[in-house]
Amino acid sequence: MQVHLNTFGTYVHVKDGMFEIRVPTEGRFVTHHLAAKKVVSLHLTVAGAISTDALRLALRHRVEVIVTERDGFPLGRFWSARPGSTTRIRKRQLEVSIGAEAVPFVARWLTAKLNGQALHLEKLRKHRKAHREALDAGRGRIGELVASLATVCATAPSVGSVADTLRGLEGTAGRLYFGLLSQILPEAYRFSGRSFRPAADAFNAFLNYGYGILYNRVEKALLLAGLNPFVGFMHRDDYNQKSLVFDFIEPYRVLTDRVVVRLFAGKKINATHYELQSSAVHLAKPGKELLVTALNDFLDVEKVRHGRRNRSRMNALQVDAHAFAQELIGENRPAPKIIEL
Repeated sequence: MQVHLNTFGTYVHVKDGMFEIRVPTEGRFVTHHLAAKKVVSLHLTVAGAISTDALRLALRHRVEVIVTERDGFPLGRFWSARPGSTTRIRKRQLEVSIGAEAVPFVARWLTAKLNGQALHLEKLRKHRKAHREALDAGRGRIGELVASLATVCATAPSVGSVADTLRGLEGTAGRLYFGLLSQILPEAYRFSGRSFRPAADAFNAFLNYGYGILYNRVEKALLLAGLNPFVGFMHRDDYNQKSLVFDFIEPYRVLTDRVVVRLFAGKKINATHYELQSSAVHLAKPGKELLVTALNDFLDVEKVRHGRRNRSRMNALQVDAHAFAQELIGENRPAPKIIEL
């Protein structure tokens, strides 16, 4: 269970060995009691309070306590000091990150991202006759970009030597992909390209918040696999930049895309779900609740075929993280990426 605390003045402490969460509601407090063993994470997105006893309980049971910005982007987390796995993985990760061995990993992640975008467009075309020609053309163009990416990586001596080219191919695919997503939305919610933090429109506000949730999930998966989130292969190693999180998340962004498109195309979004503040669009509490519920169901409840087993999408992501860590130290072959979106 993931608990998202989106109400101003919420207080979390411990009572009878359980989390007690007091939520102010219409002039009084509504109290919820949760057993620590049933909680995966606590997400704090607005002004509230948590006691040190609650933090101790969370640490003992390896429950993440995550503090985020209003748009869901993670600021930091309380996490057990115990390592997720052998430190040999992190040493090997650093070695690979600075040499030619990083190129196949980057090629794999970006190829999976673009193929995922193409597959999403393929799924969307089935029930949209008016847009089929444009969606088919977009899929074909993304396929060409995948081929170009493979050619570039095949002879690259390092990621740095082709980084600008890879970013260019990725950016071209992204502009094409999001342009097509905009076309299939209800007219009131169409948008002119990606706008990051802050969002310029409702669709991007939902997308940014969903990516924020996914960043948290990916970082945890990497930590559990024994990897260092700050040592990436493609994204720049800037100060306090979780480069590997931004690398590894690429094939999975389309999972958030699918959920957000479903909500908008299914006319689940209305004006109560978002608000305009200082020329930027933010999710209101009802919008956060709607997205968190839909995304958690999609990631944790629905099953897809992954390798030889049916898994939740989040479990498949965790398996991929462990497989990546083991591949770094040569212990086994990597697990296949998610086949179904």
